[in-house]
Amino acid sequence: MTEYTEEMSSEQEAVSRATLRKQRWIMAGIILALILVLAGIVMAVIALTNNPVVATNVRDIFIIFMAFESLIIGAALVVLVLQIASLMNLLQNEVKPILQSTSETVNTLRGTTEFLSENLVEPVIKLNSYLAGMRKFFDILGLKK
Repeated sequence: MTEYTEEMSSEQEAVSRATLRKQRWIMAGIILALILVLAGIVMAVIALTNNPVVATNVRDIFIIFMAFESLIIGAALVVLVLQIASLMNLLQNEVKPILQSTSETVNTLRGTTEFLSENLVEPVIKLNSYLAGMRKFFDILGLKK
């Protein structure tokens, strides 16, 4: 039993080491990518400050991309508003009647249970209590079967 536990712990340690090594490589890759992106941004800024004609062209292209992006965001907002309107329609026309029907059913069930309690359960309880009293009375008198 102890051998099995030792084998499991050594296997778990090996898996743990492998996972840790993999996480370190992933973290190193992310850091390297961030450094490369930052270096690329710095080089682009230096290149654009040295050449104003290219900078104006890049600026104009960037403005065009931003306008295109705002059009896409506007379309997404329109779709979102339509989906919200559809959800409101669903809630008002389908869910609300279901909730009203459920409420009516619960009220009917409440009335039915009250009726059964008053007209069936209470008389049976009273009858059982009378019979128990009569049994005890006959037991006291010694008139048992």
